[in-house]
Amino acid sequence: MSSQYTYAAKTDKSVPEAVKAVQKSLKEHGFGTLWEMNVPSKLQEKGVDYDREAVILEVCNPKQAKRLLETNLQAVYFLPCKVVVCDVDGQTTIGMVLPSVMMDALQDSSLHAFVQEVDEALRQSIDLAAKTAVADGT
Repeated sequence: MSSQYTYAAKTDKSVPEAVKAVQKSLKEHGFGTLWEMNVPSKLQEKGVDYDREAVILEVCNPKQAKRLLETNLQAVYFLPCKVVVCDVDGQTTIGMVLPSVMMDALQDSSLHAFVQEVDEALRQSIDLAAKTAVADGT
């Protein structure tokens, strides 16, 4: 599942299993999770009920982030990347807004090849997480 500005993969895993799997696969591609937000829990804290599972992960590859910022400091407005794991009509989905789409707003052709690399690393992480089995206790 994808559009011109997003990339997503469906999985048979539960949302919590998919979160663990994508964090593991992101780590294999040099990305770490900076922050994790459980959307229903956060909304409940604010007095709003929401019954669909959704987790937002803010992720970063520090070496890539430094490289990006040294090339164009305006990119700071688009960091960190977000990966979302959610229930879409009863199906767990792992997805993201493509970094290349966001960086296109800067109209800086020197970023094109670089952000394509980041897109690909994140796509591979999502695909791997959607397909691999989750080991017990991880």
